[in-house]
Amino acid sequence: MQVRDSNVSQFEMRPPGNFLRKLFQNLFFLQFLLIIVLVIFLTIRGLVSAHSHHFRPQQWYPPILGSVACAGVVSLSWQLMSSYNPSRTMRAAFWISPLLTCAAGILFVAIGSPGSLAAGALAIVSAVIQSIYSCWVNPRLDYSCRVLSTATAFSPANTSVLRFLAILASTLYSCFLVAGIGGASATRSALDKLFIFLILLSLTWTLHIIKNTILVTLSRIKYMQFAVGMDVNTKDALYETLGHLMGTICIGSALLPVLSVVRGSARAISLISGDTDEFLFSCANCYAGVASRLVAHGNRWGFVQVGVYGKNFGQASRDTWELLGRGGLEPVIESDLTSSFCFLCGMAGGSASTLVGGTWSLLIHKSYATEVSIYAFLIGYFMTRVSMAWQQACILAYYVAYAENPQNQRLDPTISSRIKEIQRLQQIQEIQRSQV
Repeated sequence: MQVRDSNVSQFEMRPPGNFLRKLFQNLFFLQFLLIIVLVIFLTIRGLVSAHSHHFRPQQWYPPILGSVACAGVVSLSWQLMSSYNPSRTMRAAFWISPLLTCAAGILFVAIGSPGSLAAGALAIVSAVIQSIYSCWVNPRLDYSCRVLSTATAFSPANTSVLRFLAILASTLYSCFLVAGIGGASATRSALDKLFIFLILLSLTWTLHIIKNTILVTLSRIKYMQFAVGMDVNTKDALYETLGHLMGTICIGSALLPVLSVVRGSARAISLISGDTDEFLFSCANCYAGVASRLVAHGNRWGFVQVGVYGKNFGQASRDTWELLGRGGLEPVIESDLTSSFCFLCGMAGGSASTLVGGTWSLLIHKSYATEVSIYAFLIGYFMTRVSMAWQQACILAYYVAYAENPQNQRLDPTISSRIKEIQRLQQIQEIQRSQV
């Protein structure tokens, strides 16, 4: 049964017109307009002054545009594979990503510039870490594959069109920004380096907003499917998101990357410090506590209640995190690998784009190879993350729907079985510790 949003008004609670939400929304559209003007100016100036500054557009633009096209193809490929066979695609991501990342690292080393050597070392270390991580989490893959397959089943009408349009918009916007980066690269002054940084910052924020707009829209649709068995019209859900929730999405898109870095660094510090040094251990615990509190006030799970109830991002994050905690889902969420899957798909997409753009530049003009490879990686990574918004939206909606009603007959016993399994393992560990 397909319903329009007017028939599900009991789930709607439009956010008040607060200052912060309007500020971020206006700030996003203002920077979008300014970046468009800046890119047009830089592109024209770069083409006009190309000969005087020895910049060769015919050797700079084809490799980077080719890498953007590669990113679009890879993004679409991950999307199609994930929709056709999510279980096999998840397993494939855990071995494809380290291989491609290592290959990109070797390419950076082959370029031979100081910047490329540093990037190559970082990429190779990242590939090794990904490989070790893949081996470490292998026992958890079966559960994550089951959850992903269950959550993404029964795709509502027109959602595939929406996902394709998101990938297309990301590709076109990336091509447009690349033109401005090329124009700024023609003169290479200190001011132009600042322009390139601003363009890359705009790219990051804008693609995050595209991804989270799709995430909010699709998580609303899937939540309604899981919670009440209704198929919300995709077009209506998108219009509702664009018309009422863009300010909230802009705030979330600015905060989440920062919070993710804080949480990731807290985990890394905790693993490194261990409990060998009392001072380091206490500092690591303090930092982990701060990171945990920050995540409770801003997390991707909140996007479900942003879409369903129209709450502000902070309130939605707190309410959703508290809901998941009451349902005993935090250990289950920690064992789920969907976020890692999306991250590894992004790494694979960025590495593939680097291999295309970097190899092309290395063959026709080596001095451009380093910068083209780095830009290609960033574009490929963020575009692939946009394409994986569907999978992430389904998982978020699935867990939140279960947390709100564990007895929901529309949900299969995958999560409840996992909770019992974790509880059984915890009991065994407690018995073993007591015996020791």
